Amino acid sequence: MTASELRRPASPPTRDDLREHLVRTRIAGDVATSRENNLDHYRSLSNRDPHHMFGLTLEGHWAYRDVLALMAKSAGVVADPEHREGQDVIDPDRTIDAVEAMGDTIAGVLRTGGPRILFATGHPTGLLTIHMALARLVREHGAILMGPAEGWSYWSAGFGRKRQIRYMDDVAMLADRGTFVHTHDPAPMRAMIDELGDDRPDLVIADHGWAGAAGEAGILTVGFADSNDPALFVGEAEGKIAVTVPLDDNVLPRYYDPLTRHLVERVVRAL
Repeated sequence: MTASELRRPASPPTRDDLREHLVRTRIAGDVATSRENNLDHYRSLSNRDPHHMFGLTLEGHWAYRDVLALMAKSAGVVADPEHREGQDVIDPDRTIDAVEAMGDTIAGVLRTGGPRILFATGHPTGLLTIHMALARLVREHGAILMGPAEGWSYWSAGFGRKRQIRYMDDVAMLADRGTFVHTHDPAPMRAMIDELGDDRPDLVIADHGWAGAAGEAGILTVGFADSNDPALFVGEAEGKIAVTVPLDDNVLPRYYDPLTRHLVERVVRAL
């Protein structure tokens, strides 16, 4: 292989190749999240446990069986309520369909010219790589990337010290003494929205509580969610989240590369 070939960006995968990759790396297909964990979180959401609400308030009743039925439809988990333990799944075709819908939404915002876009992730050990690639893409196509409330800090529930909003390459995350941390908490996004006032973003690309709080505030929001995080899917069903992509949100970061390339190509083609 020549030096120029080594520098050449990899081509976007075909749909069939991407599907095979998602299953092989367990981003979709037989995912690592257990059936027991999924069902436990669906019950928690139906009971309105704040930790699992991601900052959303839900209008529907959303009993446990309703949440399970929605997750079977949106993410492809096993629909049978009697399947209570062992393996659960994410349908890779639902992942790809949602990725393409996300790409179309992002492209639609970019076509307005100079849109304001805000990125945030609660999964810096996994999904950060997708957010950073998208941030580079939208910046190259004229978007204004927002960075509100940088340095804002608070006492996070369950921890004995403050956590702080920090940005890396225009992606907001929560930091604990210089270490980016996993979080479901909607409080940081609420602080960002409060600081912005009327100067709100045209689009939020996020996950976990960052996405839920933005959607709850009426901002156009697209996000990523695991099969054990039903809140964003319920938010999408109620019209508060535009698109939710089902995927395992914590595999090795490099495994997300083909999905990211497919998403980037979808945005570019739709412009």
